[in-house]
Amino acid sequence: MAYSENRSKYNMKRFFLVVFCCSLLTLGAKSQVLGAKSNLLYDATSTINLGVEAGLSKKWTLDISGNLNPWTFSNNQKLKHWMVQPEARYWLCERFNGHFFGIHAHGGQFNVSDWNFPVALNVLKNRRYEGWFYGGGISYGYQWIISKRWNVEFNVGAGYARIHYSKYPCTDCGRKLEEGNYNYWGVTKAGISVIYFLK
Repeated sequence: MAYSENRSKYNMKRFFLVVFCCSLLTLGAKSQVLGAKSNLLYDATSTINLGVEAGLSKKWTLDISGNLNPWTFSNNQKLKHWMVQPEARYWLCERFNGHFFGIHAHGGQFNVSDWNFPVALNVLKNRRYEGWFYGGGISYGYQWIISKRWNVEFNVGAGYARIHYSKYPCTDCGRKLEEGNYNYWGVTKAGISVIYFLK
């Protein structure tokens, strides 16, 4: 148990380091506009999230988002995970205004247990899964200008994730039942975000 807690702390430190380094990269880009954003859909699941988006040219931006859910809920329910998702975006009109298409990558780790999601066919009920994933996809989105400093964004994306998992018989047991890999094709990104422009 102590090893698992130490590993979780190490993973959280690594997550924040990656997000910090990615933020520095975007600050160094040749951008005239830089925005910070929060995805309201992730907020609704109690997932801490922060994104930064920087203009690279008149029609290209780089968006990098990081998500972290470190919580354990009642009855040992967990939706613990961290994820980083960078995306290059091409804007049909001008950056930060109107329609855009994107190409994204993603990677992270998860520890999920005892959730009864109808779409998952109860696969998580009385079970725990932990592991890591990586992949990528394409997306579409739209941004509305609210004021000089504020925008609202909608986006959705689909693609691939390679998932390596370990399966456990109950939410807090240590005996591993199964280990394997799963190839996921489907929704890889969804967001309704509020954006504040720093410059």
